[in-house]
Amino acid sequence: MSQLPKVVITDLIVEPLNYERSILDSSADVIALDAKSESDLIGQIEDADAIMVYHYFRFTRASIERLQNCKVIVRPGVGYDGIDIEAAREHGIPVCNVPDYGTEEVADSALAMTLSLTRGSHFLNSRLRRGIGEWNIDQAAPVPRLRSRVFSIVGCGRIGTAAALRAKAFGFDVVFYDPYVPDGIDKSLGIRRVDSLNELLSQAYVLSMHCPLTNETRGLIGRKEIAKMPSGSFLINTSRGGVVDTPAVVEALEAGHLSGAGIDVLEQEPPPEGSPVLRAWRDPGHPAHDRLILNPHTAFYCEEGCEEFRTKGAQEVLRALRGESLRNVVN
Repeated sequence: MSQLPKVVITDLIVEPLNYERSILDSSADVIALDAKSESDLIGQIEDADAIMVYHYFRFTRASIERLQNCKVIVRPGVGYDGIDIEAAREHGIPVCNVPDYGTEEVADSALAMTLSLTRGSHFLNSRLRRGIGEWNIDQAAPVPRLRSRVFSIVGCGRIGTAAALRAKAFGFDVVFYDPYVPDGIDKSLGIRRVDSLNELLSQAYVLSMHCPLTNETRGLIGRKEIAKMPSGSFLINTSRGGVVDTPAVVEALEAGHLSGAGIDVLEQEPPPEGSPVLRAWRDPGHPAHDRLILNPHTAFYCEEGCEEFRTKGAQEVLRALRGESLRNVVN
C-alpha cells in the first residue's frame, strides 16, 4: 500500500483536526505540530508534501530550503507577510492564502471600535468603572454628530469595501485612498476617492486601516502622518501592526491630538512588557488610558469564520496534491 502524502500544520491549530480531515482524510495524513517557534519545526517538516502555516512565528528561507517534496505552502488566513514568499518562489513552491474568510468580521470590528470611541461609550464606561465623574454627560468630551463626518479608508479591497458600506450606513462621508484598485470603484460604492495619502489624512475624522503589510505599506502611518490628521480625530487599525507606528499613536493620544484609537494588531504580538501601548492600556492614570481600545489580533474571529479558513485552507492543499489549478497564489 502506498503511503499517503504528509500535510503539516505548523502552529496554532491542534487536535481535533476535524475540518482539515473532513477534506483531506482519504488523500493525506494531517499532522499538527503546535510549534511555538520556527526552530521547533526542525526534523518535522522536511518530508512534508504540503505545509499549512499560521502566525506564531515567521516561516523563513531556512525552513523553506529544508523542504524536499513540498507542493504548496498555505496560509489559512489573509496576511502572508509571515512567510518568505520570494524564497518559496525560488524553490518552485506556490504560496496560497485564504483572502475572504474574515471580510465581514474585520469590517464589523473596525466599525465597532469606531462607534465605541466616537460616541464616547468606551471613554465613559472606562471612567465610570473607576468612579470618576458625575452620573451625567458633564464628564464626556465633546461628542459631535457622526452624520457627514469623514470616514477615511486606506486600502479599498475586500475588507475596506465592506467597511465603507458599513460606514455609509451610519451616515459617514466615506473617502478612500488606494492606488491599486481600478477607476470606478468609488462610483460603484457611492463613496469618494482621493489620489494621495496626504489628501486622505487631512480630512479624516476617522482613519481606518485596511491595507496589507508590504514593503510599501510598512510604517505607512507614523508621527508625521498622524500630525496631518485633524485634531480630535480617531485612528483604527485592524489590518497589520507594521503599517502603523503604535507608539506614535499613544503619543498622539497623550498629547490630545487624537481623541481615540482602536488597535487590534501590533508590530510585535504579544507586545513586550513595558511597551508604550501596554503601559497606556493598563495604567488608569495614563492620559491615553480611557481613549484606547486594545484587542489581541481578534478582529477576524467568529466561529463560522474559523471553520471557513480551516476548510478553505485544506481545500487548497487538496488541489495542490491532486495537481489541480490553485485558487489564491500570492507568489
